[in-house]
Amino acid sequence: MNKEIEKLLFNPIRLKIISFLMTIDRGNFKALLEITGSTKGNLSIQLKKLNEAGLIKIQKYFQKSYPTTDYSITKKGKISFEEFFVYLKS
Repeated sequence: MNKEIEKLLFNPIRLKIISFLMTIDRGNFKALLEITGSTKGNLSIQLKKLNEAGLIKIQKYFQKSYPTTDYSITKKGKISFEEFFVYLKS
């Protein structure tokens, strides 16, 4: 298991984000706030770290003239989560 990925996923908020995104195609910031129970600032930081590691993808666009941001898990994120899960079980 990659130590950097392991360190990223041991954080409870990042683990909740990845776990949630594993179950859906894409999620928005509001849904992730509810799932994680974190503050907006902390959630933004954790999402940025996951994005920089290539575990999630951030898509920004306008919907009815309002800025919208969606988050989805990448292939690397899925593989990393599955490896982390197996690691925890062993």
